[in-house]
Amino acid sequence: MVQFVGVDNMVRLISYVGMERFLLGLANYIESDFRRWNEFEKEPRVASHSRDGVIELMPASDGKLYGFKYVNGHPKNTRDGRQTVTAFGVLSDVGTGYPTFLSEMTIMTALRTAATSALAAKYLARHDASTMAIIGLGAQSEFQALAFKTLLSVDKLRVYDIDPAATAKFIRNTSGWGLEIVSADSTADAVLGADIITTVTADKLNATILSDNMVGNGVHINAVGGDCPGKTELQRDILLRADVFVEFPEQTRIEGEIQQMPKGFPVTELWQVIAGEAKGRRSREQITIFDSVGFATEDFSTLRYLRDAVQGTEFYTELDLLADPVDPRDLFGVLSATSENPRILRRA
Repeated sequence: MVQFVGVDNMVRLISYVGMERFLLGLANYIESDFRRWNEFEKEPRVASHSRDGVIELMPASDGKLYGFKYVNGHPKNTRDGRQTVTAFGVLSDVGTGYPTFLSEMTIMTALRTAATSALAAKYLARHDASTMAIIGLGAQSEFQALAFKTLLSVDKLRVYDIDPAATAKFIRNTSGWGLEIVSADSTADAVLGADIITTVTADKLNATILSDNMVGNGVHINAVGGDCPGKTELQRDILLRADVFVEFPEQTRIEGEIQQMPKGFPVTELWQVIAGEAKGRRSREQITIFDSVGFATEDFSTLRYLRDAVQGTEFYTELDLLADPVDPRDLFGVLSATSENPRILRRA
């Protein structure tokens, strides 16, 4: 039997733990796994692109556990009342190859993306940062806001979306969080006075959401929305002025903001900063960019955190997922199982 956390149990688990405590725990697991980066077997995600979107598999293993996430990205889905991103993930035992844990990852992808963003900003933004601009107020925006408040005490937001309904949704969902929110008239207005700029738009195209003249010295840019080939948000000139930090260069050069740059464009890997092997922010004037595309180790960390969090609780069910006969040579015999011969399958 395989433990499974579906959407209903995920909502109940987060409510039980508390969103802030949940984010802190998740960020701790992600940070811990970044610190042991060299233990992981890593590769860029396997992507199947179509005119309408992308479907991806994201695998990672530390030699003891193997995890992968199935995830899509279809920006057009919102026109039909569907999610842009949906996902599920699996954790398996490397020693046997048996899957041991299965979870929804649509909600968790939003949470882990936000937790990773705030974790990167802990090392890359100015320590006194208190104001963040958020450009794009879709499904990810509230998670980003809460993660930055929880992990970094960023409690002043300047927000903008081209759709007034998205802005109203964001303000409604974040009421009661103790945030000071200014609804801006444009991107340029939103970034005025911001210490951190988060860009998290959904359109699958090369866009200039943020232009060079909008970015002042000392700003940290959390570039979340550029996450597949042909999709960017930052004007190229910003990258030339900044120090750029990435998760896995082989993947980010294909999918991130740096796909605009020559192959040898210099970047620093985030794990190196977290592990103390490279410098993050070096001065108040430095412009830093976290070119976030999402990497499989973050989903691996998320699955580990969830697996541990649900033990001893009622927030999971068991799935009859494995055909595991008592005699491993007699798989066909499973089809002949009867009430008189019930032990044809092993049950944990």
